[in-house]
Amino acid sequence: MQYTYGTSEWEEAYNRQTNERIASEPKPYIVFLPEWVKAWEQYIQNDAKYKSVALPNWENPIIIHLQANPALGLDHDIFVKMDLWHNGECRSIRYIPSSEVGKPGDFVITGSVERWLSVARKQLDVVKGMMQGKLKLKGDLPTVVRAVKAAVRLVETVGEVGCRYPDELTPEQREQFRSTVNSLLADFSLI
Repeated sequence: MQYTYGTSEWEEAYNRQTNERIASEPKPYIVFLPEWVKAWEQYIQNDAKYKSVALPNWENPIIIHLQANPALGLDHDIFVKMDLWHNGECRSIRYIPSSEVGKPGDFVITGSVERWLSVARKQLDVVKGMMQGKLKLKGDLPTVVRAVKAAVRLVETVGEVGCRYPDELTPEQREQFRSTVNSLLADFSLI
């Protein structure tokens, strides 16, 4: 069944599927699959370090745009919205369709899967990556620079949640990853 993004039916089905995957998938989860996104959301919601460096009046979503790479099992671009708020509140982290990207106030950070894996592994600093053009920022750079400590902390949490990366998967696991992502994108009107 295909769900319409933005409806309560979509949210309920997304949460139900995510919870089913949490109950059935082995840890560590594969980065950016729904169960990992939920674990990341919960980690940030309880992270005192992030709350201590977050801006008190932040009201802008950050959207992580992972560009497709079929060799790594990602046939379509993925957009993951971090709904961040005042004093380090993380209201949610969810997949969103591309049609929801680029609204006023959004910060969209675009990069290849390989670049995002480098960021997650702390081989590429997210702010330096944006300054060097390795990651593309759509949004107000001075605002991001004011929030650099919070941005760095959010990236640090990726590794602390624990995960497996698509380039570490066996060919069979990569095909399962591809199937899972493609089904998710189709079922939840994300492509």
